[in-house]
Amino acid sequence: MSKEKVVLAYSGGLDTTAIIPWLKENFDYEVICCCIDCGQGEELDGLEERAKLSGASKLYVENIIDEFCDDYIVPCVKAGAVYENKYLLGTSMARPPIAKKLVEIARKEGATAICHGATGKGNDQIRFELGIKALAPDLKIIAPWRMTDVWTMQSREDEIEYCKQHGIDLPFDAKHSYSRDRNLWHISHEGLELEDPACEPNYDDLLVLGVSPEKAPDEPEYVTMTFEAGVPKSLNGKEMKVSEIITELNKLGGKHGIGIIDIVENRVVGMKSRGVYETPGGTILMEAHAQLEELVLDRATYEVKKEMGNKMAQIVYEGKWFTPLREAVQAFVDVTQQYVTGEVKFKLYKGNIIKAGTTSPYSLYSESLASFTTGELYDHHDAEGFINLFGLPLKVRAMKMQEIEK
Repeated sequence: MSKEKVVLAYSGGLDTTAIIPWLKENFDYEVICCCIDCGQGEELDGLEERAKLSGASKLYVENIIDEFCDDYIVPCVKAGAVYENKYLLGTSMARPPIAKKLVEIARKEGATAICHGATGKGNDQIRFELGIKALAPDLKIIAPWRMTDVWTMQSREDEIEYCKQHGIDLPFDAKHSYSRDRNLWHISHEGLELEDPACEPNYDDLLVLGVSPEKAPDEPEYVTMTFEAGVPKSLNGKEMKVSEIITELNKLGGKHGIGIIDIVENRVVGMKSRGVYETPGGTILMEAHAQLEELVLDRATYEVKKEMGNKMAQIVYEGKWFTPLREAVQAFVDVTQQYVTGEVKFKLYKGNIIKAGTTSPYSLYSESLASFTTGELYDHHDAEGFINLFGLPLKVRAMKMQEIEK
């Protein structure tokens, strides 16, 4: 009888490499590895050899960079989705397309289970598993780090030793470095000195995508972007697909010290955690998009859209991508984006994105209205009646208070 198959979300790192023999030994599964490329940029060479050497029967390397950009990042940019005012959702947004791809491979291979290497303390276990449950409720989910009775390894040393015992001798080192997650949109850093919020981050050691603002060039750099219906279309006059625009913006942002945040955030599981995130290109893209939106959205829509942006951020952070609520919020946002078309110019300088002019054929800004000369549409006398009515509740209350005091 053939063995049951499990699809393992495989990065090629020590944790997921140790999981391969562990799955075979404890569950007698046939292990199919799936490495999903969201633009993490690390070498994917040699992965196949490593997976096979570790006992996997097959390795899929799936490039989902464009899908990640077009179907996950762009909706969040359109929504202005930022978690707790700072976090641009770099890790959060990548989890649903990864879950979707794992389910696809599981179906293709006739697997009965999916395994991931996320810890029992973090958000990623929730994001992976909510995605899998929404798309394939029948599949079993295995999370070794939560199975402390069967998964007895406590440290990198333990994992290296376990691999050696199973004939896997790979060039992993045991030294503890930052815990990082990288994709095209960002890189996150946790651990070491960051575990104490009283400690300043050691930026010289830590930064991967760029430099600190102090080390950025002394000369500013101008950038021009265009958008069509909320979607970025060109950078400095050159039309490109979204993934290419983000790649270029990452270089520009990194060079000028843009998009470094140090945050203590509230995880879904209830604890606070501290991390440093680098999102150079994403920060510029979000800011440029917001710059254009200011011109074209009316006040009432803008107000509700800000609430919806916060709601979208929460939905994505909590791993609830494949839900009717996310679809509904996204549909609302898409309607608001109909006229978010135009050109945005700004300059990058030492961590700052400084506006340098915005134009749109749909701009609601009227120079004749806004200027100090009196235009046809606006009669200054009208303001007096407006203020009387607008201030009526305040005035009535003040009169009442005066009466009572007497």
